[in-house]
Amino acid sequence: MINKLSYSKQKGILIISFLIVPLLLLCLFSLYPAVYLVYLSFMNWDGYSPVKTFAGFANYKDVFANKEIWQAFSHNFVYLGWGLLQNVGGLVFALMLNSKLRGRNGYRVMLFMPYIMNGVAVAYMFNYVFNSEYGSLNTLLHSVGLDSLAISWFGSPKIVNHVLGFITLWKFLGLNMVIYLAALQSVPSDIIEAARIDGASRMQTIFHVILPNMVRVIELNLFLTIIGTLEIFDLPFLLTKGGPLGASDTFLTKTVEMAFKFNNFGMASAMSLTLIAAVIVILSVQRLVTRRWSD
Repeated sequence: MINKLSYSKQKGILIISFLIVPLLLLCLFSLYPAVYLVYLSFMNWDGYSPVKTFAGFANYKDVFANKEIWQAFSHNFVYLGWGLLQNVGGLVFALMLNSKLRGRNGYRVMLFMPYIMNGVAVAYMFNYVFNSEYGSLNTLLHSVGLDSLAISWFGSPKIVNHVLGFITLWKFLGLNMVIYLAALQSVPSDIIEAARIDGASRMQTIFHVILPNMVRVIELNLFLTIIGTLEIFDLPFLLTKGGPLGASDTFLTKTVEMAFKFNNFGMASAMSLTLIAAVIVILSVQRLVTRRWSD
């Protein structure tokens, strides 16, 4: 019967047929959970009772009035600082390894290798590095006579987030390098040659020719970095459990704690939506800054 239809109608039916399953999956696993999350944020629910009571904006008021939650959110900005540093480091290594450096492919593999490692494995590996009792770092410091520097890396409230931030830098530096390498290789070589012929130094060529042609990629990398650092969960959960005394809690670990430890899924949902709103605001500022720089 479909053979009797016109070509345009057959094409439309075929396209719709192929789109039905992906759209159903999208609605089932993305749109429905998002709508249900909004619904739960206005409810009081313990996660297992069939009864949900309407709470209005009470959950959101509790979120904004809770100082512990926003103290935990401030820890995310430590990760953001390390994330910006990993972008700078990735760009520097990309510039170095985009040149005719001997053994550059080996260096690329070495820098990218940490990214493909399992996150749980990375967490436990660094647990043996920074452990205050049997960690390899403190053992090394003791062996060279630097006993005063051998501290409890995960037990110091002032240092613990920077230690965790360093681990994220170690893991994701290679990914940033690979993305920037791809962007560098897409920069037209003729404009670089023209800049050198005009007498531009290497630094002038980088800042005035190469980087302006990489603005979109830098913007994308910053986008991914901001999302990743504001939603970080695995490292503090696996290595410190938010300790000591909540010093390494992040917004997401507090959200999970609110849901599964205190059985307050309504407030946890409100926290999730608040985090989404905060990410949108910060990304908007980042986009405004990068657009002004590109202009």
